[in-house]
Amino acid sequence: MEQVKANIGQELFKIEITSPSGNVVIADEPVAKGGQDKGFSPKELLAASLAACTCATLQMYASRKVWDLQKVNVEITLLEEEGKTTFNRNLHLEGNLDAEQRARLLSVANACPVHKILSHQIQIDTELA
Repeated sequence: MEQVKANIGQELFKIEITSPSGNVVIADEPVAKGGQDKGFSPKELLAASLAACTCATLQMYASRKVWDLQKVNVEITLLEEEGKTTFNRNLHLEGNLDAEQRARLLSVANACPVHKILSHQIQIDTELA
């Protein structure tokens, strides 16, 4: 089970997100939406989770296979339409990889844990403390 805590004070839209180990990320809204653009927007954080998980998963897999994957660049575009959300993910793999290795890494990217979470049915339970 993963758990994070978020809190907001008097500074409009500036949110401090803390992990159990004490890591802190600031979320905020862009100036155009009334924020101060001091951090990622909540939707950017969602897209960033997919990008980060994809990078880590590909690096781990290639390392285990001892493949020459030098660098992974992932670009995520989150598109919202009525009743549908689409994550467009572009992978840029650097290194001496053949076509078969590149195809396998694409398959592995589609199996990263955050990809699986976002692809399955999601339930959100909310209660007042």
